[in-house]
Amino acid sequence: MNIFSSKNLKLLTGPLNLQNPVTVQILGICSALAVTVKLKPAIVMGISVTVVTAFSNLLISLIRNYIPPRIRIIVQLVVVATMVILVDQVLRAFVYDVSKQLSVYVGLIITNCIIMGRLEAYAMGNSPWPSFLDGLGNGAGYSMILIFVATIRELLGSGSILGYHIIPQSFYAAGYANNGMMIMPAMALVLVGVIIWVQRSFNKELIEKD
Repeated sequence: MNIFSSKNLKLLTGPLNLQNPVTVQILGICSALAVTVKLKPAIVMGISVTVVTAFSNLLISLIRNYIPPRIRIIVQLVVVATMVILVDQVLRAFVYDVSKQLSVYVGLIITNCIIMGRLEAYAMGNSPWPSFLDGLGNGAGYSMILIFVATIRELLGSGSILGYHIIPQSFYAAGYANNGMMIMPAMALVLVGVIIWVQRSFNKELIEKD
């Protein structure tokens, strides 16, 4: 089997555009609003969700034939919760400051609709390698949106990127001021809405037909 066949590559690339979990499937919006004030927490959250989604998909696919249908959701939650605990401990050990910023949102990865959706819709019916790629692709699509939104919010709201001041001091001397609205959760929703609008403008197949 060609592990990087066109079908498998589509599992990686599809969620980056036409099957994006945030802008097309409208999943994972809550964390997009909560952790995108600064870029660094957004990157860490994106990586965390990607790791949990990919490896949860892999594990569920490996044991899918042994899971009784009546308790499949419980088994999925146990697998996801285990992965989230492992990720949380790694964050606490290596990036404690970011772990504190993310606070409860790491634990809430357990209830992320993207993860549970991929487990139920894909991993339960497909082999391990495609399931892993599906999780990786959806995690990457989610991360891409978070990183874009966080970059805009931090740049316009704080004048910095990853904590490094970007906007020249001369701009401030000339009267420029950081946009305080950008650090408000509502602006994350507005930015996601703009991304959805732009994406649908360039991809006519995403427009719902009457």
